[in-house]
Amino acid sequence: MADLSLDPTQLDRYSRHIIMDEIGPEGQAKLLDSRVLVIGAGGLGSPIIQYLAAAGIGTLGIADDDSVERSNLQRQIVHGDADVGEPKVESARRYVERLNPDVTVETHEMRVEPENVEDLISEYDVVVDGSDNFRTRYLVNDACTLSNTPFSHGAIYKFEGQAITFPAGEGKDRGPCYRCLFPEAPPEDEVADCASTGVLGVLPGTLGCIQATEAMKLVLDFGEPLEGRLLAYDAADMSFEEVPVRRNSDCPVCGDDPIDSIESVEYATEGCRVSAD
Repeated sequence: MADLSLDPTQLDRYSRHIIMDEIGPEGQAKLLDSRVLVIGAGGLGSPIIQYLAAAGIGTLGIADDDSVERSNLQRQIVHGDADVGEPKVESARRYVERLNPDVTVETHEMRVEPENVEDLISEYDVVVDGSDNFRTRYLVNDACTLSNTPFSHGAIYKFEGQAITFPAGEGKDRGPCYRCLFPEAPPEDEVADCASTGVLGVLPGTLGCIQATEAMKLVLDFGEPLEGRLLAYDAADMSFEEVPVRRNSDCPVCGDDPIDSIESVEYATEGCRVSAD
């Protein structure tokens, strides 16, 4: 149960939330009592971390195994030139501590793997996936879906981005999962990355803000999340498009006959396939 007692500094800091009928002091107390995990402290993770911390998410977990490189600074805005060479989780932690002393930062300097993903997400109410590779996206999807943990997904490419949200739900009442959208990952030689194709520096800011918004809505249980709706954004012509996504009853993770454990998934092989047995 959230503690509804906000001190005078908090009443001032979050006053623009508190005066909103849809949030109020109860909603702000819920935010301060929440635990949100951000996977990836890069282009998407940076604005997600910034806005969730500013909004007063009480405990913010940050998982990343990478270090800051100078080429990151064009878009990964929680890091600065002085942070080059430092672990991204530590650079992000320092940023949050300067921004909002109400937020407790839990750093996880680690690569998300089948051996640790379930324990990692079990500590949090909501997960926000800002990872940059298909393997991690499938890991997050499968672990969150099997544990009924709500999560937001985002991805970027050059001038384009996408976002979708997967709220918690049981059985046939829950919406689709990431595997309903992408049953298998594309071959590795067909997957481009920022280092080889580039990315517009402001693009992850737009998508990351959308993901942060979705995370707050999940915590507050307010509004309509992007469930069953893939939001596609093109910065080049400033357009948004919604693509409907339906739950696949044959999906091995969220379908009518789902797997019991991520141990059934061959994450080390191309495609992150679910094994037949």
